[in-house]
Order: sequence, then structure tokens, then C-alpha cells
Amino acid sequence: MSATLHRLSNGLTVAVEPMAGVETAAVGLYANVGSRSEPTALTGLAHMVEHMVFKGAGSRDARRIAEDIEDVGGSLNAWTARDHTVFHARLLPADMALGVELIADLVRAPVFDATELEREKGVVLAELGEARDTPDDIIFDHLQAAAFPGQSFGRPVLGDETSIAAIDTAALNDWLTGQYRPDGLVLAAAGAIDTDALIRMAEARFGDMTPGAPPAVEPALFVGGTSHDTRRFDQLHLAFAHPGLGHAHPDAYALNLFSSAVGGGMSSRLFQDLREARGLAYSIYSWAQPYIETGVFGVYLACARAEGAKALALARDVVARAAEDLSQAEIDRARAQGKAGILMGLESVQARCDHLARTIQIHGRIMPPAEIVAALDAVTVEQARSAGARSISGGQALASVGGKLAKAA
Repeated sequence: MSATLHRLSNGLTVAVEPMAGVETAAVGLYANVGSRSEPTALTGLAHMVEHMVFKGAGSRDARRIAEDIEDVGGSLNAWTARDHTVFHARLLPADMALGVELIADLVRAPVFDATELEREKGVVLAELGEARDTPDDIIFDHLQAAAFPGQSFGRPVLGDETSIAAIDTAALNDWLTGQYRPDGLVLAAAGAIDTDALIRMAEARFGDMTPGAPPAVEPALFVGGTSHDTRRFDQLHLAFAHPGLGHAHPDAYALNLFSSAVGGGMSSRLFQDLREARGLAYSIYSWAQPYIETGVFGVYLACARAEGAKALALARDVVARAAEDLSQAEIDRARAQGKAGILMGLESVQARCDHLARTIQIHGRIMPPAEIVAALDAVTVEQARSAGARSISGGQALASVGGKLAKAA
């Protein structure tokens, strides 16, 4: 069965993909706004809204929301990223109307109580503290800040103590009414789905929203810099990044394969050179993260503090050499891994639902998996080398957590 796209008269997009042979369904509302849209003084607002809507929405309090979805064996959750926010449910087909109703209530009829907000601030601060105590988690916030200094794109999704304290119920309401506009919303569903029924549910729950789009965001610009957290941990954690490419850039797939070949698995150059051949790092990998207008190509590793300078220099050298002499066999292996990862991942109803919504948000249409596979197949070794070379010549951000040694690197 093929996926279909529909638009309500107010601009909200509905995407549906019925899947044969499955007995469950996933549905989600995908908002094309995230932490990058926040004012500086209220960093963490998008994430706080995500938390607070579960405290009460429509006629339900927090306990009732939890009980109603779990009474039917389903789950309801959400996440916030820099460029999007998602509210999603997994359930059985007979309960799809409940899932859509709950999601609609969360974003359209939340009950923001000042006392609950102050209590939830404590929960978010605990989440922030946990992240700060996890070096291989917090280092990516440091790296983002170093790559995009002074920009909303570089600020942490969770916010900080000062910005969290500044959030009040008026800010929560203003965020939802100002940012959650139909032109920036996609209601997607996949699995054992009745397409016509879902469209009717969408119309009933979202059709009366006033047309409009969320405010435009300032384009992000990779600048580069350094960020060093010198608290001592058992290991030194290092990450460096170069400018990447946006989702729609013609070389985005080439950079993705370059990254995979360099550090995407146990057969990659970084893993083989730094871990297997020299024993310098236990954990090491690279990644290519595209956004709408920009992206990041990065490398992360954890090593003994005494080996930090050596490991960092070698990792940089491995990446630089790969941009010159990456082999056809390495690209073919990375291509096989990429294609298998996409196709294996899309066997779940949740992944299908995510794929529908995100390709619409990024490309304005549903992109069939076969089209992505074809784009990966078209990448040549020369294109992968070139994409890598352009990335590493475009500046660098460096972050470290766990010691003073990297400060001189």
C-alpha cells in the first residue's frame, strides 16, 4: 500500500501509510518548530511546553491522560529537537480516535497551572543535571554551542537555570498559539490505518484552526570555536565538527556516506585505526547531521586523559586522509550499511510514521524509501571524497569534557 498526502483547508498536512501485515498503528503530530525558535531569555521553552501539556489537557488531568492511553494498551509520548517537536502515540487500530483526540488536546487545549509549572521546573532541572553528569551526552551541547556561537541553533534544548526560571504560564500559552500554526503541522499515521477515517479525525480535531504559518527563523551559520568542560571524569571525552550540509543539498548523501565510511561502524577507519590498531579509544564514531539550511559533520571519541592530544590528532588525520584516498570498497560498504539501516528501520510502524512526516517537513512531499536508496546508489567515491574535503576545509568546532589536557589541543 502506498502513502498518501492530504491537506486540510487551513493548511494542515495529513499523511497516511496503511501497512499490510501489521496489527498496530502509530500516529503523531509533527510541528516544524523547536528550540531554535525560542527567544534567548526563554531557552528551554519548547521543551518545557512539551512537558507541561501532559499535566492536563482538555477534560483530563495528568493521571487521566496516562490512564486513558494505557487502559487500551497504548503509549503516548513526545520529544523536542532544535528544529521540530513531536507528539506521538502507539496503539491498536480500534483506538486511533483516542490517540488523535489526546494529541489534539495536548497541543490545542492544555491546562497550564502555575503551581504545576513550578513543580515541573524541578523535574526539568533534574533532567538538566543528569545530562551534565553524563559526559557523552553533554559534550554534544558544548559542541553545538562552539559550532554556532551566539545563535539560537547553538543553545541547549533543555535551557539553563536562569532561562527555565524565567518561563511562566503566559510564555507557555504564547508559544503554542504563536508557533503551532497549521502550515507548520503534519499529522502522520502508519500501520493498520483506515485512511478516510483518519482524515475525518484530522478534520474534526484540527480543521477549525486558524490558517497561518509559524514565524520564520534566522538561518543558522556554522562559525566554529572551542568549548572545554574541565571537570574531571574517568575518561576524556572529545568531539570536533565541521560544517555539514542541509537535507536538500545535492551532496548531502555523499557526505553521509563519507561519514559512515570514516566512522560509522566497526569496519570504519576511525574504529580500526584508533581502537583496534592502537587501543586509544573505547568509543569512537562520526556522524553527519543535516538540518534544513545547514548541517554538521562530526567525530566523537572517549579516551584516557593522558592520550587525549594523541587521539585527537590521529582522529583528525584519519578524517583528512579519507578525504584524499577513500576507496571504492569503503564507499560500497557504507552504502550497503546505509541502505540496510533505512530499510530495516522502516519495518516498524513508528519509523514509517516518522519518515512520512519528516520528509514532508523537509522536502514538502512524501519521499519514497526507494528514492533515498537510489540517491545512495548514485554516489560515487569521488563525490564522497569531495564532500568530505569541503566539509573539513570549512572550519572546525571542538569540545571536550573531562580534563585539562584537551585545552591545549
